[in-house]
Amino acid sequence: MPQVVLFQPQIPPNTGNVARTCAATNSELHLIEPLGFEINDRQLRRAGLDYWPWVKLHRHADFAAFSQHRLERGGRLLALSRQGARPYAQERFAANDWLLFGRETDGLPQEVLQGCSQSLAIPMAGSIERGGGVRSLNLSVAVGVVLFEALRQLES
Repeated sequence: MPQVVLFQPQIPPNTGNVARTCAATNSELHLIEPLGFEINDRQLRRAGLDYWPWVKLHRHADFAAFSQHRLERGGRLLALSRQGARPYAQERFAANDWLLFGRETDGLPQEVLQGCSQSLAIPMAGSIERGGGVRSLNLSVAVGVVLFEALRQLES
């Protein structure tokens, strides 16, 4: 089962919605600190509803601690970024992949992107690069899009 990894998430309801998606798909959720909120934040808990007991939540003090954990467990680290080298749907996902999503405000730092096996993007017709005004999708939407594609592939 692919792992969902949020790099320094900042908005509690986004993380709560991602947690609910992880509970529904039986996917582990990894949060890389520092977080932009307290883990017991009311908005975070509310967005996750009563599904928190089913969330396999892991917290990592920083990216180095997360990286060590991932290396011990194995698998590719796939970054999801606006600057991704290719569309996510062209990737052939594996069960032990780690899907890394960046901060809501500024995504993933270059040093983190450079340490990833692959960088993927979610194509958007209305993106700024294509003359539109949309920079990115909501974090919880992006996680859902990519995670469900990975699961679709793995179940075929």
